Amino acid sequence: MSSTEIIEPAAIEVENLTVSYGSKPALLDVSLTIKKGLLVGVIGPNGAGKSTLIKAILGFVKRDVGVVRIQGIPAEKAKGLAAYVPQRGTVDWDFPVCVKEVAMMGRYGHIPWYRNPGKQDWKMVNEALEMVRMTEFSDRQIGQLSGGQQQRVFMARALAQSSEILLLDEPFAGVDAATERAILDVLDRARSSGRTLVVVHHDLTTAAEYFDRLILIKQRLFAYGKPEAVLDENLLSEVYEGRLRVFSNIKNTQKNSNSQAFS
Repeated sequence: MSSTEIIEPAAIEVENLTVSYGSKPALLDVSLTIKKGLLVGVIGPNGAGKSTLIKAILGFVKRDVGVVRIQGIPAEKAKGLAAYVPQRGTVDWDFPVCVKEVAMMGRYGHIPWYRNPGKQDWKMVNEALEMVRMTEFSDRQIGQLSGGQQQRVFMARALAQSSEILLLDEPFAGVDAATERAILDVLDRARSSGRTLVVVHHDLTTAAEYFDRLILIKQRLFAYGKPEAVLDENLLSEVYEGRLRVFSNIKNTQKNSNSQAFS
């Protein structure tokens, strides 16, 4: 390696991360490094700390100990480098705001308080809505949308932030199969544009098909790597405390997706 060669920082670095809610530990000594340009799934049983992991990366919950860096910068100083898409159930969908206004919220961190959104801001909002295929719904109130459409609007808000890293909390929850494929298409397009995506996901049968890498956690990190390595029957049995009936489906999915695995 040349002495003048610049080593590009990882998208996300987590070192010895521990988070507790009161006396109850949610994450214990988690360390991992996510390279840029990957679509990463976070899997584990209910209460494993999946949502807590991405919230801790973003600084939404307090860390007991540990260090988080986003693109080589301490998370506390990395404002705007990562965007968040929350679970749909945490949003007030009756709020009187339309689709394009929700997407514009992603630009607020770039707009001084004393001026209105400019042409460039609206250009980025329109591009984000186009990426999630919601342009035709721009003027519709968000409560009038389907669950999948609502999810895509909040993905547009995150994309409008111009962040290189997106963290999504269960975007596939509660949507039908067609909508799930539409959301996956958005994730693929975002990755193809050079972004890094970290997605909390609950369906083991689609994990190998959807993601380049998987994070398997249950308070502590059990595995991080390619799906075929993480979706190991013995490992999953340990994490999920018993043999899962979906193991055969997982194996079939792995066979179909192995040829697509990233190096």
